[in-house]
Amino acid sequence: MNNKIIKNNLDYTLFSWAKQGGLNPINASHAKGSYVYDRDGKKYLDFSSQLMNVNIGHGNQRITKAVTAQMEKLSYVYPGMATDVRGELGKKLAELTPGNLTKSFFTLGGAEAIENAIKLARIYTGRHKIITHYRSYHGATYGAIAAGGDPRKFAVDSQGANNFVHVENPYAYRCPWNSSSIEECGERALAHLERVIKFENPDAIAAILFEGESGSSGCIKYPPRYLKKIREICDKYGILMIDDEVMSGFGRTGKMFGIDHHGVTPDIMCLAKGLTSGYLPLGAMVVTDTIAKYFDDKPMALGLTYSAHAVACAAAIENIKIIEEDNLVARAAKMGIYIGAEVEKLKATHPSIGDFRNTGLLGCIELVKNRETKEPITEWNAASKDMEVTNKMAAKIRELGMFTFVRWNWIFIAPPLNVSKEEVDEGLSIISQAVAIADDYCYR
Repeated sequence: MNNKIIKNNLDYTLFSWAKQGGLNPINASHAKGSYVYDRDGKKYLDFSSQLMNVNIGHGNQRITKAVTAQMEKLSYVYPGMATDVRGELGKKLAELTPGNLTKSFFTLGGAEAIENAIKLARIYTGRHKIITHYRSYHGATYGAIAAGGDPRKFAVDSQGANNFVHVENPYAYRCPWNSSSIEECGERALAHLERVIKFENPDAIAAILFEGESGSSGCIKYPPRYLKKIREICDKYGILMIDDEVMSGFGRTGKMFGIDHHGVTPDIMCLAKGLTSGYLPLGAMVVTDTIAKYFDDKPMALGLTYSAHAVACAAAIENIKIIEEDNLVARAAKMGIYIGAEVEKLKATHPSIGDFRNTGLLGCIELVKNRETKEPITEWNAASKDMEVTNKMAAKIRELGMFTFVRWNWIFIAPPLNVSKEEVDEGLSIISQAVAIADDYCYR
């Protein structure tokens, strides 16, 4: 049976972001808490919440019951109808999101939330350009992948959506302006951004689209006051601020949303992933009362067949209740502090650990060949032939019974928000054994 399952998957389905030949996927059977089990009985500690979305952990049957109850009443109506769960979820998001963010447009996931935020910003402002970071990822649909700077977009660049302008991140560990502190790096990044705005014509720029907290591009920490200054720049030039909270939302960073660490209210916030903890596909674009009012007497030219799908909304409502009742936001903050202290200890024994950046339970270890030169163990966007160290580490992590995101010279740490201290210790022990491989490539 096990071989048949794998054969059917490989023969009849396509896998994301991979050469289709030679794949050896984990044959997942079931999952519970912080673990995923394969059909041979081996368990894998999920140290990246799969793709940083299973915030409440796996197998919570409260979601199953909520979804079942909803399906027994109503599964789907077209998005022009009202349902109790649609209104209840919208009201809850208005309460949770900062400032005057008040109305939600529901999508199928994060990329669609980004797509619709971009469209809405252009409709609302009458402008066309969107500014984003080079080191960012906003989704894989054409607009979203063009908006991001992730190299996975290179395969479709020649047909990519246009009018996206990229700027450098305030990446303090590798500051593009050779700054001496994270604060100085932030100031220079802001000056760079404002220069680009002027070069590109402020009257042509609809929005600045940044992540609430950097995720799969390396968990790059924002300098103090950076997002506050972005808000000021947006207000100065009449530009909308779009906050991508798809990965950083719903407690992942130790606050309900990443932007909550900065005391800023965006004009548009994009949500998904932790909105349902991945139990069902759902995203949302939340807008301010000002933007919502604009469409009181103008048609809003956005639509999706499955917008506000009743079953997905029911899953989201129950998921948020679990996050709140189990105090998962505070738990993420507390466990993030613990992980930070433990990784500092690992630095003493692993010369390849150059930097560790985390906020709550969204973090990554950056590995280098030398701490002085900061030469990466594996270069950003390395060719397959240059991925030897990364591939060895990833294989070691899987062999030792853990699943996490390993990318170039980064190993990500983003377990479910209800992860236990014992599970964290187990995960860090496995990572330590993997990092020992990178140590062998260091020079002094």
